[in-house]
Amino acid sequence: MRDPVGLMRQRYDQYGPVSWTRLFGLRVVQMLGPDANQFVLMNKGDLFSNHGGWDFFIGPFFHRGIMLLDFEEHRWHRRIMQQAFTKNALRGYLERMGPRITAGLDTWPEGGIKVLPRVKRLTLDLATDVFMGQELGPRSEQVNRAFVDTVRAGTALLRFPVPGLRWSKGLRGRRVLEQLFRDEIPTKRAQEDNDLFSALCHATTEDGDRFSDDDVVNHMIFLMMAAHDTTTITLSNLFYHLASAPEWQERLREESRALGKTQLEYEDLEKLPGIGLAMKEALRLCAPVPSLPRRTVRDVEYDGFHIPKGSFITMAPYFTHYMEEYWPDAERFDPERFAEHRREDKVHPYAWVPFGGGAHKCIGLHFADMQVKAILHQVLLKYRWRVPADYVMPVDTTSLPVPKDGLPVTLERL
Repeated sequence: MRDPVGLMRQRYDQYGPVSWTRLFGLRVVQMLGPDANQFVLMNKGDLFSNHGGWDFFIGPFFHRGIMLLDFEEHRWHRRIMQQAFTKNALRGYLERMGPRITAGLDTWPEGGIKVLPRVKRLTLDLATDVFMGQELGPRSEQVNRAFVDTVRAGTALLRFPVPGLRWSKGLRGRRVLEQLFRDEIPTKRAQEDNDLFSALCHATTEDGDRFSDDDVVNHMIFLMMAAHDTTTITLSNLFYHLASAPEWQERLREESRALGKTQLEYEDLEKLPGIGLAMKEALRLCAPVPSLPRRTVRDVEYDGFHIPKGSFITMAPYFTHYMEEYWPDAERFDPERFAEHRREDKVHPYAWVPFGGGAHKCIGLHFADMQVKAILHQVLLKYRWRVPADYVMPVDTTSLPVPKDGLPVTLERL
């Protein structure tokens, strides 16, 4: 956790792309590099179980979320859920987001602030408005705490509900979130609104398949976490790198000014290519989900190795994104590496995998892209920010990677 890239680089150089270690009392097979990513994520022949991997870490807290389902059941749930992420649905979500982003940013003071808590509060407010169609009001701090606790609980060393420790806090957070969504289901079933919660309650396939109340609760808890936690990580890293590379900050600001509007419309998303490049590079430098666990459901043969049925395996996008074999000068923030004249990400189809791949590729990736652009566009128009020249952001990798110090910056209103 202190130096995941350095540790995996050492293991890769010493043992190659496949090796085993012990983690949380488990014998774990590490499969490193883009070839391993492709083999596992494509999952030809349904060799690997998502549920068998993720359930050990987050099953009690994100029970039966879309990422924890397998094979035909996963495909069935995904087909229904996809209706909440159509182009028309995304267009409606963006319309809701614009005014809320403006109102949220107007509360940010000039001077010294910590980016992480500010951005997390903003993205949670957006998620509750866009996904639930309501404001949390006085419950916002309790709900925010519940999400933090459920995410951090997955890497607890003591995996029993001892009061005051991480596992117990995660279980309590899960109960808070379940109650939050379950209380609202009757209202959402009774009327159709332009929010994701309503969409999940009313989504129906051509065959008439629908989600049960339990399905809706499970998916809302997982999607709400993913919608604001991973976006918070990406935005925090963008703030850091754009503060450390002011020439890029100014370049993106001019791009946003040239658009001539404060709040984005759906057709504007492709008119901000610089933000797109910077976002991709931020995702490379800090994959929001740094490790992807699986469990083998039958014996697997890979690269001359035999991996027995029931083995716990992990891939590591966080490490792949720093492999000098695929990313020259990998430590440097260089958005141009994704520009058409370079496209370093094309050196291997699974060298850049912040959203996973295959059947389990992140269902909300277009929503995430839209939300990051919508927020950063308004931030660029409203503020300039900086960090000290010698500042290096420390990263807490206890669970999902976040700025350990909250990312202090100096904010200047334009």
